[in-house]
This record gives sequence, C-alpha cells and structure tokens, in this order.
Amino acid sequence: MIGGADSSQPRSAALIDPKALMGIRDLELRARVVVEGFWNGLHRSPYHGFSVEFTEYRQYTPGDDPRYVDWRVFARSDRYCIKKFQDETNLRCHLLFDQSRSMSYGSTGYSKAQYAATLAATLAYFLHGQGDATGLLSFDEAVREYLPARHRAGHLRQLMLALEKPAGGRSTNLTDPIGRIASLVRKRGLMACISDFLAPLDRLESGLLALTACGHEVTVFQVLDPAELTLNFEQASLFEDMESARRVYIDPAPARSEYVSRIEAHCAAVRSICEKLGIGHHRVSTAQPLELALFEFLKERMRRGKWSLSGARNRP
Repeated sequence: MIGGADSSQPRSAALIDPKALMGIRDLELRARVVVEGFWNGLHRSPYHGFSVEFTEYRQYTPGDDPRYVDWRVFARSDRYCIKKFQDETNLRCHLLFDQSRSMSYGSTGYSKAQYAATLAATLAYFLHGQGDATGLLSFDEAVREYLPARHRAGHLRQLMLALEKPAGGRSTNLTDPIGRIASLVRKRGLMACISDFLAPLDRLESGLLALTACGHEVTVFQVLDPAELTLNFEQASLFEDMESARRVYIDPAPARSEYVSRIEAHCAAVRSICEKLGIGHHRVSTAQPLELALFEFLKERMRRGKWSLSGARNRP
C-alpha cells in the first residue's frame, strides 16, 4: 500500500496535487508533468535510498554464469552484479486497464477512471522515454481494445487515445482479459494490471497464475476512491451500484464499521493472492499524488533487480 510516513518516499511538498493535475485536459501532457516532476525530484535527491549506481547492471542470482560478474562493482559495493546484455535492457510492458463502469465513480472532483488512466499514461510515458515498448489491453466485462507493445513514432499517442475513452462496460470481468493477454503475448515481459478489483475474486488467482506461468512479471495497482475505503458520508442516502444499477438506502453512521471491515477484507484477499504468486500489489488512493505510484513501481522493480536508468539521459 502506498502512503504513510516513510523516509524512502519523496517529500509531499514536492508532489503534484492530483486535483490540479486532473485539471489538465490532455492526458499525455498530464503524464509528462508527472514524469518530469518525478525526475526533477529524483535529481534534487528527496528519494532517500533510491540508488542510481547500477545503471546497466542487475543483481546476480543463482544460476547466472559467474564469468559475467563485474568484480569492480563488487569491490566498490560488496554486491555481486552482472552487466546486462542488450536483450535484458529493453522491456516489453503491457498495461491491463479496467474501463468498467465502477471506475466512473469519484468523490474527489475526478473519477477513478481519470486517475487510473493518468497512472497508466504515466507508466507508458516513462517507459517510452526509457526506450521500452508499451502495449495496452483495456477491458470491462470483455476485452475492449488491444494494442501490442511497441516503441515507435505515433504508438504512444495511439495508446493515449485508447486510454482516454470513457468507462462504459456494465461489469468487471477480471478473468477473461487476463486469459486473453496470456494467449496474445508470447514473449516474456511485464504485465501491469490497473483496476479497482471490485469484482468476485474466485477466479482471479488462476488468471494471474496463467500470466506468471508464462514467465511474465506481474504487478497490480488497485485504484480506489477515498470514500470507498471509509464510507465517509454524513447523511443517510440512496446509493446506486454503478454496474448493476441496484439501489440501496443506507445510513452511513451505523453501517460504516461493517462496511470498512468488508472492504478491507476484500483488499486483503487481493493482496494475499498477489503475495502467494509473487506479484507486486499496490493499493492506491485517488487522493494520492501520482509520483508516489510511479515511485513504488520503480522501487519494486529495483528490489527485483529488473530496473535500470538506461534511458535516463534521454528522458523526455
């Protein structure tokens, strides 16, 4: 989960307020603002512990050929590192993006869909600047659009246009889109799934397992509105399920305790599935600055020894 006081995170004073960010109409420009703000913050060094020493190296793992250990790096850092080959430095990432109707909810002046699209666009813009290929599979109850991972002129703009399409599907089907991407993408890469995951989880584990079994690295961003986490409404109201259209009259005060317990249990179940499969899980509130999500994404990849700053010198 992102949040809390953590000296490894950037200082809040340097971060962009999400509400101000969502005031920028162009999605690609929003992504650029986040990425450039992140880089500026990185070079001002508020990201404590975020080392950039191993630009073209990865950590040695059992089974690697010891002939490729760089002993000069070991002498400086007491770490066994292997210089990356060219095919290891270029990443292929697919964004699995939820465009179901539940993503249209928002209590902050913007919706989960807008926030999630900006998060997806930020990841795509960042990776494109690193020279990596990025693709997209958007879904609701079915697959809506698929763009294979590419790094070429015009592709990033095409991806941004796909992300800007409004959420519209009635329900969220997590299993079929995951199975679809597993059958479409044969080369190993990174799968970043962005959704609220407010759907039955009975088949989620088998779907994610299909991706990891194909050798893909998987990371999950569970995007939720603050009101969904706390039920912080004052007056009794008629609530409508955005996917089923079912209406329920609820007095929040007596219902809040049980509601919070249930939503936390649901989020814990998603996190437990991810941990069981070795998948990164990030619960993201739409009130949090986007730089934090990007920071957590990169920090996770550094822990796995799979991130380098190979494109940093030519960043946008």
